Amino acid sequence: MNERAPAPGGLALIEDLVNTLLDITTGSDTLDSTQVRERFGITAAEVDRARELRESLRATCLAHAGHPPHRAVTPLSELLARAPLRVLVDERDGSATLAPLDGAPLVARVAAAIAQAGADGTWHRLKGCEAPDCHWAYYDRSPAGRGRWCSMAVCGARAKMRRYRAK
Repeated sequence: MNERAPAPGGLALIEDLVNTLLDITTGSDTLDSTQVRERFGITAAEVDRARELRESLRATCLAHAGHPPHRAVTPLSELLARAPLRVLVDERDGSATLAPLDGAPLVARVAAAIAQAGADGTWHRLKGCEAPDCHWAYYDRSPAGRGRWCSMAVCGARAKMRRYRAK
């Protein structure tokens, strides 16, 4: 559905995770696939936690776009508190980054990506599509940061057509 380029850096992981729910109305979920679970480094036993993380991330992406959450979710901060992370300091310039411990769960990789995106100012550009039957994550590259839909050709066109017909 999304014709946009993937989000930069670690935000691509978050965008991919949020978008594993293919259809919010039918519940079609690629986390049910072994191949997709392997891509995220999770087992079948960890799917419920990954879904909980995904929906908290979706709520945050929607908030970045100024939209209310799609449903009640566990606060993202609460989920990220479980992340086993370490601080890496670059000996050349003294810069510091968070990194997941070796073999860390998905939540640690997500937490490290959020910390990096927060530091480089890109975190708030990862948004949730305004369309209530979509809510896919997308990276807003618009100069003003006012993107509203994951796809202008699909969700944006539908919204504009609805507005036009309502007139």
